[in-house]
Amino acid sequence: MKGFVLSLTRAKNEDMIATVLSEHRMERYYRFYGARHSILQLGNLIDFEVEGEDGRFLPRLRSLRHHGFTWQYERNRLMLWHDFIKLFEPHLRDAGELDRFYFDLLLTAARHWDRQNPKRIVVESYHTLLAHEGRLHPSDRCYICEQPLRDTVSLMTAFHPAHPECIYVPSIPRPVIEDFFESGKTLYMDDVMVEQLYDAVRKGL
Repeated sequence: MKGFVLSLTRAKNEDMIATVLSEHRMERYYRFYGARHSILQLGNLIDFEVEGEDGRFLPRLRSLRHHGFTWQYERNRLMLWHDFIKLFEPHLRDAGELDRFYFDLLLTAARHWDRQNPKRIVVESYHTLLAHEGRLHPSDRCYICEQPLRDTVSLMTAFHPAHPECIYVPSIPRPVIEDFFESGKTLYMDDVMVEQLYDAVRKGL
């Protein structure tokens, strides 16, 4: 089984509790002496086996193997990956059975993480996630005051559009935002614009 490590919690002694997102579920697992294993790290894609799925205690991880990416040796890219992947555990906590969309989204992002600005990948991935969950709702009215939008727009959590003065966030030209909603790509955004949308994503999925 393959999965991404979404969170780690220290248990007694050097044991760890790991939350892992696999293709069809997010599950918490126990790993004896997990703190000693370099493979069991936040954000890693691991191959693993599970034992003890009898419901009396947390199932246990065993036979761990790491599927590494070259960018994991670049500190800045790794820190951005950690920030991104930590958003998924609270978002999926009560989801129950999952389709493989979330696993594939992270896998695609990881495979491209060294090819372009990771913040652009985060913003575009979030657009894809919102569209998949039916939460992407372009509008011509401000989400806060419900008045018509003007020539510049700011985006808040879940990419709801708003007047810059309503949420005290720098603005982006409205045609650029409209193109982003349509295409899901940040091609026509400069790095400053991408940073603004990235900040919105960091507030939570």
